[in-house]
Amino acid sequence: MDLSTLPSVVTNETLSNTFLGNVVELCIVTDDHIKTMEGLCKLGIGPWAVYTFSPETVTDQTYRGIPCEFALKVCFAKSGNMIWELMQPLWGPSIFQDFLDQCGTGFHHIAYDCNDMPWEQRIADLEQRGFEMVQSGKWQGRNSFAFFDTQDATGTTFETYVFPDDWDYPEPESWFPSRPAEGLTW
Repeated sequence: MDLSTLPSVVTNETLSNTFLGNVVELCIVTDDHIKTMEGLCKLGIGPWAVYTFSPETVTDQTYRGIPCEFALKVCFAKSGNMIWELMQPLWGPSIFQDFLDQCGTGFHHIAYDCNDMPWEQRIADLEQRGFEMVQSGKWQGRNSFAFFDTQDATGTTFETYVFPDDWDYPEPESWFPSRPAEGLTW
């Protein structure tokens, strides 16, 4: 390995080419979101907000650079400053179904907030570093998300997304194991 091609160390937390912000999400891809939520609830992770991402709720859907339609069951649970996410592919082409076919249920990706960098710049920076966008969409027409093929370089997939400043999660289609107490919001 030629160490002269690596970025220089700036601080104990940054390199000269650092642009990813804070880790904000860890995702498990599963073929049974209920079973996986049950297991995580046993570990004290929950409650879970359950959504269906489909062409009705996610616009601008792509898979490996080609417009496509797909549907996923997506479940979120807060844990401190981080969000746990579960994704179960329902139909259509997706990197999540690809992962299930190759690996079965397991950790699939990590998401970073990218330090308030503009969306287009995030995408360009990841692509300039040699990482291809492999899945993307826009939830509720406002929350853009994109996944990059970082598997060979890092052993996992990286995601970036942007929530508008005035973003509120929509009411989930269900809660697991039950809705939070009155007055507590997602």
